[in-house]
Amino acid sequence: MLNPMAFANSLAALSGAFYILIYVLAVVWRDAFEFLFNAQFLGADVASLLPRQLTYAAFLGTLLALIVIAWVFAFGWAWLYNRMATLRPPPLNPR
Repeated sequence: MLNPMAFANSLAALSGAFYILIYVLAVVWRDAFEFLFNAQFLGADVASLLPRQLTYAAFLGTLLALIVIAWVFAFGWAWLYNRMATLRPPPLNPR
């Protein structure tokens, strides 16, 4: 059984940390960020669609939305997993 609160908190924290890491990469080493970002889309030049400058409010808004959505998703995932784990399948060879 999964603890929904612990699972949700850990996924939200890791998602937020990953977002900050990618943002720092975009600020410090833009070429590596563009390469990594474009690699997710099979080499399509998607990084050129991103704004060159990100405002502080947009950064915090995106970070907050990412953390909240990750938390809700992880809590639902753990809750559903626990519900499905308690279901017992019928025996294969009933006697």
